[in-house]
Amino acid sequence: MEPAAAKLIGMGLAAIGMIGAGIGVGSVWASLIAAVARNPAAKDNVQVFAYIGFAVTEFIALLAFVIAILIFVS
Repeated sequence: MEPAAAKLIGMGLAAIGMIGAGIGVGSVWASLIAAVARNPAAKDNVQVFAYIGFAVTEFIALLAFVIAILIFVS
C-alpha cells in the first residue's frame, strides 16, 4: 500500500470519532428534554449537567478532528 493511501485511510478512521460524538450530543439533549418533561422544577439542576455532558462530548469530536488533521499534515 502506498503511504498516501494509508494516510487517507488513517484520516478516515480518525474521523469516525465524530460520528460517536454526534450520537452522544443527541443523547445528551434527548435526556435533558425527557428530564425536564418529567420534572420541570428541576430544570436548573439538570441543565448544568447537560451542558457539561455536551462540552465533554464536543471535546471528543474536536479531538478526533485534530487527530485527523495531524495525520493529514504529517
